[in-house]
Amino acid sequence: MIDETAPVLHRAAHIVSQRADGRPEPEMIAVADGRVRATGSVAVLRDRFPGAEEVDFGDATLVPGLNDAHIHLVMTAEDLLHLDLSAAAVDGVDGLLATVAAEAARTPAGAWVRGSRYDDVKTGPLTRTELDRVAPDHPALVVHVAGHWGVVNSAALRELRIDEDTPDPDGGAYGRGADGRLDGRLVERALMNVVYPATARGDTALAPSSVQDKLRGLGRAQELWHAAGLTSVCDALIAPDDIALLQRARSAGELTLRVGMLLSIDHYAKARALGVGSGFGDDLLRLVGVKAFLDGAVGGRTCLLSEPFADHGGHGLQTTSTEELFTHVRAVHRDGNRIGVHANGDAAIRLVLDAFEEAARELPRPGLRHRIEHCSLVDEEILGRMRQLGAIAVPFAGYPGYHGGALNTWYGADRTERMFAHRSFLDAGVAVAGSSDYPCGPYQPLLGLQSMVTREGMDDGVPVGPGQRVSAAEALRIFTLGSAEAEGTEQYKGRLTAGQLADFVVLHENPLMIDPHGIAGIAVRATYVGGERVHAMKGE
Repeated sequence: MIDETAPVLHRAAHIVSQRADGRPEPEMIAVADGRVRATGSVAVLRDRFPGAEEVDFGDATLVPGLNDAHIHLVMTAEDLLHLDLSAAAVDGVDGLLATVAAEAARTPAGAWVRGSRYDDVKTGPLTRTELDRVAPDHPALVVHVAGHWGVVNSAALRELRIDEDTPDPDGGAYGRGADGRLDGRLVERALMNVVYPATARGDTALAPSSVQDKLRGLGRAQELWHAAGLTSVCDALIAPDDIALLQRARSAGELTLRVGMLLSIDHYAKARALGVGSGFGDDLLRLVGVKAFLDGAVGGRTCLLSEPFADHGGHGLQTTSTEELFTHVRAVHRDGNRIGVHANGDAAIRLVLDAFEEAARELPRPGLRHRIEHCSLVDEEILGRMRQLGAIAVPFAGYPGYHGGALNTWYGADRTERMFAHRSFLDAGVAVAGSSDYPCGPYQPLLGLQSMVTREGMDDGVPVGPGQRVSAAEALRIFTLGSAEAEGTEQYKGRLTAGQLADFVVLHENPLMIDPHGIAGIAVRATYVGGERVHAMKGE
């Protein structure tokens, strides 16, 4: 048989194909029409495809394209248009306030000043008082890195029509200081209604950025993520306007990431009316399912726990009523679509499993596998129920590395042994995907791999649930095959074998062979999507 399309042959010192048959790893892969045509030795592929173009990466390592199963692409595109207030970008609260003041000085009076990724633990406490001092003539908004609370100044409170007598929204709160007065914090639903159009209930005073600006932010986000080795992502909170933005980028040839989407439950009725559900789309842009919320955040210390927080007590917040959760799950399940429910705390996860089990009893749908987004704190009972249901866990990969010992302070060292439980999921036979939840955690997947393997803080070296460590090979499979399973693409994504999508990353070192403490520092030499290079280091 004569091959109609001449492939390009890619060679490297190490190729991690993740083949399922246990045979030795190939020396070369042949790529054509966006797929892996064949793999094998250099001699065999040269003989099969005489005269084919060859790309030799020398001593590099090829791994399947890295796939983040829960990240926020459109949100990041917006954030990149505003201030980066992360601990890496500002020097303490004084540095944060100086950054806000500088932005206010070049912004017309009355226009919003916005920033994100503020970390109260690494940077220090912030209230409206400090923001009032540096931006008295501008409404100012600073979103916490966890994405579940933020701080605004007095001008912003006025713009949002929030005063001392405004009642808290369902599933949220307006923070108050020791004197009982508003301190500028918007917690859970109070923040979501302002910042996140995909899930906001009611109008917001925040004017949306222009489509052209959003496309600019989208392009920058893709550049950053390709440079980190990402070839696929699942945007875990999408609205119809976001889909239109991604489609516009695709039509212009500017969408280079493979993007799966979880549509906000608040917009599900529109998709249902159009007959659009899980799997709609193609290999570049497709609907994975529907997204719902149940509790708060790990880093924000608002997740719903059965036992109180170790440092400040309290059990966290349930942001959606149990009745509403069951209604959401029942509707999406009945239609044969996949739902992913945000649930961090063990009390929240049990409620989600209750809803999944009830939906399955009422209408069995073998093969329909729902997701638990984050699924942070588990135990043996939860693991058993998830295995029985075929539910998929999408936990944070990078949180032990990013937060380090702070997690032990917030939750207690005994409890962190059951958090982000990649080891337990694998051992229990529960499907588990790789996720950063950026901007809530670091987007770099290699940092996520290192965090899963070492379970140590990147800054403080403190062990965080070391019993949940996995091997580097297991971590790589989680960020490739596991993420593909979470989006329903495991039949053709996540391996470098014949027939699979030709998505791969060229690494300077082999993450399976080096000291795991060096995985995050491995240079990404090149990234390929469908056989096309979308990133290359200078000189490659």
